[in-house]
Amino acid sequence: MQSTFTGPVYVVRDNIDTDQIIPAQFLNLIPTLAEEYEKLGSYALWGLPESLYPVRFVQEGSLDSEYPIVIGGRNFGCGSSREHAPIAMGSANCQVVVAESYARIFFRNCVATGELYPVETSERLCDIFSTGDVATLDIDANTLLHHGTGQVYAVKSLGEVRPVVDAGGIFDYARQTGMIPQKG
Repeated sequence: MQSTFTGPVYVVRDNIDTDQIIPAQFLNLIPTLAEEYEKLGSYALWGLPESLYPVRFVQEGSLDSEYPIVIGGRNFGCGSSREHAPIAMGSANCQVVVAESYARIFFRNCVATGELYPVETSERLCDIFSTGDVATLDIDANTLLHHGTGQVYAVKSLGEVRPVVDAGGIFDYARQTGMIPQKG
């Protein structure tokens, strides 16, 4: 399984809610249909106010983001229980969110869907990093390297949820570990 993630980061602040992550008008897209799953990614973080976030997470007309890592503040993913939120971000090729804290349902949806690694940090990294800074997250070493400054920050271990996300979500994990029968 992949343990390091490198690329430019997209930085958001506190209380990024699920309507900012994927606005309600796009919830009619069905993630289990490949074409609609891809389209869902084009709307990831589309609900962020342009006045605060002039650089878009996914450029208009594109299906994927150039930012594999999102750095957030406190209470990332608050709002509703919509599992479309981590799915949209994963569809846009985001691989990990590093935040001070998560709404519990968003954290659970990241794990259950296997779309994103929800990594927590006790440092306020959204005040240190800027959108476009390059970073490397190592989830084995529990570190985040800021390429521009060379500074290394500690992140919390994913613990028991990591193998579930590694497997691709709760159902794939259950199949791989023999909890439920294999497909097919």
